[in-house]
Amino acid sequence: MSSTPEKILLAAPRGYCAGVDRAVQTVARALEIHGAPVYVRKEIVHNKHVVEKLRERGAVFVESENEVPEGATAVFSAHGVSPEVHANASARGLNTIDATCPLVTKVHREAIKFAAEGYTIVLIGHQGHEEVEGTMGEAPDSIVLVESVADVDALTVPDDTRIAYISQTTLSVDETAEVIVRLRERFPHITGPRTDDICYATTNRQAAVKELARACDLVLVIGSRNSSNSNRLVEVAREHGADAHLIDNESQVQEEWLDGVGVLGITSGASAPETLVQNLVAHFRARGTEDVSELEVIQEDVRFMLPKPIRQALAERGEPAISSAAARPA
Repeated sequence: MSSTPEKILLAAPRGYCAGVDRAVQTVARALEIHGAPVYVRKEIVHNKHVVEKLRERGAVFVESENEVPEGATAVFSAHGVSPEVHANASARGLNTIDATCPLVTKVHREAIKFAAEGYTIVLIGHQGHEEVEGTMGEAPDSIVLVESVADVDALTVPDDTRIAYISQTTLSVDETAEVIVRLRERFPHITGPRTDDICYATTNRQAAVKELARACDLVLVIGSRNSSNSNRLVEVAREHGADAHLIDNESQVQEEWLDGVGVLGITSGASAPETLVQNLVAHFRARGTEDVSELEVIQEDVRFMLPKPIRQALAERGEPAISSAAARPA
């Protein structure tokens, strides 16, 4: 072993957010209530470990609602879907359970409202991301996508007095702020949502990783490659002075990363379960690292109600209908 960190700092908050916890519990509860198989459109959340565990329990992940047998139970992922998907599912007689994060639903409602009021809507987000596709589907003729300040500079709209902006919930807080500043400079009449679209968990995890990066030589972020918020954590750590890498689990740690590392920081994306963090800590304890502590920046206590079909079924069984979200569930 070429190098063993003297100290590990764990970011707090990290890991599961309330929307992810709600979505994962929705699939688990649907399997309990309806039995396997339960079909899930796309990955319920962007984490390979979570998806595999649910697959082992009988969840079947499909790319399209059209792949679900007529009349079967189908869960929509936390990232949200377009009205077209809802219509297709209804036409196929699917028993649908919508696990869209309530904070994503908020953005959908903003898109509907602004479109109804005749605004051109600028959506700040990443091309091809499922959340972006779902949001754009609410008002496809009214929404234009921008990813950067350069995109804003190239933007033209029919009426610069009727323009609004919304954003994907998992973006870089700082980069999105820069885009919004440029939008306001170019379009002084632009309006936006009453409250930030970037979700509390994304904001809090980025704030925590900023502090973590300043105190560490290396930051390891646990999360899958297709997880937007996990990728943003790597970027934020690098921007604030630490080397940083994204890994799915402890098996992906590369020895050369550890050369000269005295303090190792560990965090995890909002769709990564805490068990992966603890496995990584155990990996380094086995190498000889004894000093492990948390760097708490913000406390979280956010919970969401489970989707209505699940709540109704649980009520019949006398069970609570609120997901057990915590910053770091076991």
